[in-house]
Amino acid sequence: MEASAGREWDQISSEDEYQPVFSRPLSHFDRERHVAYLEMMYQMLPHYYQKQEINRITLAHFAISGLQLLGALDRVDKEAVSNWVLSLQAHPRNEADLNSGMALVTKKFESDCLELDAIVCGELYGFHGSRSSQFPPDDNGVLTHNGSHLASTFCALAILKAVGYSFTNIDRVSILTSMKNLQQPDGSFMPIHCGAEMDLRFVYCAAAICHMLEDWSGMDREKAKDYILNCQSYDGGFGLIPGSESHGKLKQVFIICLSGTGGGTYCAVASLRLMGFIEDDVLSNSVSSSVINLPLLLNWCLQRQEDDGGFQGRANKSSDTCYAFWIGAVLRILGGYKFIDREALRGFLLTCQSQYGGFSKFPGELPDLYHSYYGYTAFSLLEEPGLNPLCPELGMTDFSTLGI
Repeated sequence: MEASAGREWDQISSEDEYQPVFSRPLSHFDRERHVAYLEMMYQMLPHYYQKQEINRITLAHFAISGLQLLGALDRVDKEAVSNWVLSLQAHPRNEADLNSGMALVTKKFESDCLELDAIVCGELYGFHGSRSSQFPPDDNGVLTHNGSHLASTFCALAILKAVGYSFTNIDRVSILTSMKNLQQPDGSFMPIHCGAEMDLRFVYCAAAICHMLEDWSGMDREKAKDYILNCQSYDGGFGLIPGSESHGKLKQVFIICLSGTGGGTYCAVASLRLMGFIEDDVLSNSVSSSVINLPLLLNWCLQRQEDDGGFQGRANKSSDTCYAFWIGAVLRILGGYKFIDREALRGFLLTCQSQYGGFSKFPGELPDLYHSYYGYTAFSLLEEPGLNPLCPELGMTDFSTLGI
C-alpha cells in the first residue's frame, strides 16, 4: 500500500508470473523473511488470490495484522489503510433503515405450488469484503445491494485496531444496532441480512465486534450463551450447530467458504471468554462451576496433538499449521496450554515454514496468507522472540501489553 487507498488493495498481479513448485523448510523462525513475505502481499496480491476477491479485506487483515504481530507495522501507510477500510462501511439513509428489524416472510415460487417461510433481517451496516460487493445507491439514494458481512466487519475493525485508528470516529451505532437485528431467537446470528447460515462462527464475530467496540448493545449475551452451550458435543468439543461434529478450525469465517463444518470449538470458547462467561485460566480456578464441561473439552483438545507434533482439527485428520492456533488458543484461554508438547509443535511448524517466507498448510508446500498468519499467531503463543504477545480470544496482537 504505497500510494493511495484506492490503489493499494485493488492490485492483483498477472497470471504469467513464475510460480515455484516446491518450498524448502527452514530450521529456525526467520522473522525477516516473514516480514518480506507480508510486505510483498501488502503491496500486490499474486494472481491466484483472484478467486478470493470478495474477501479482500480478510486478506488485508492477514497481511497488516501479521506485520503488527511481527513488529513491522512501519512497513504500511497507516492513514491510507484506515481510509481504505472506512470507505468499505455501509451506512443507513436514516433511522428507519437502521431499525428495520427482523421479519418472517413467505416466499411464493413462480409455480405457485410451493411456499416457504424465511427469516429476513434488517440490513447490517457493517463493512463490505471488497469493492466487488459494494454497490452504489440507486437514483433515490437507496442502498439496494448491501453486501456488508459480520466476518468482513470483524476484519475491518481488526485492521483499524492494528493501525491505531481511534474507534471513537467509527459509526458504531449503525454497526451495533443493525447487528443486533441479525441475532436469531435461538441466540445464533446470521452474517448478512438474508440467505446465509446461522451458527457459532457468527456468534463469535458478533462477540468480537462488541468486545472491540467496548459496547455489548449489539447482542443478547444470554441467548448467545445458551446457543453455544447447546453446541457442546458428547466428546467435549463444539460443533457449529447443535448436534454437529466437534471441530477446531475457523477458516470458513475468514475466507467465507460457507459450506461444511467450521471452527466450532474455538468460536465457542473464545466467545464465552469475550462475553465474560468463563474466566481466564479457568482450569486453575473453578472447573466444577464452569458453564461448560471442562474436563471433556480439555481431553478433546489435547487429543488433537499428533505424533508429528502438529495439531489436527478433528479426529482422523492430518496436522495442519492453522490448527496450532485454533486448538492452541483454546488451550491458552482455558489454562491448558502447559500440557502440550511445545518443542514438538515448534518442530512441526518449522517444517511448514517456507524458504520464501510465510507458512504452508502442510510441510513442503507453498505458503499462503491464511496459513502464514496463523503460523505467526501459533509462534506467538509459543512466545517466539521477535513476535508481539497474542490475544488468543481475538487472534491478533494483545494491544494491552503494548500500552495501546
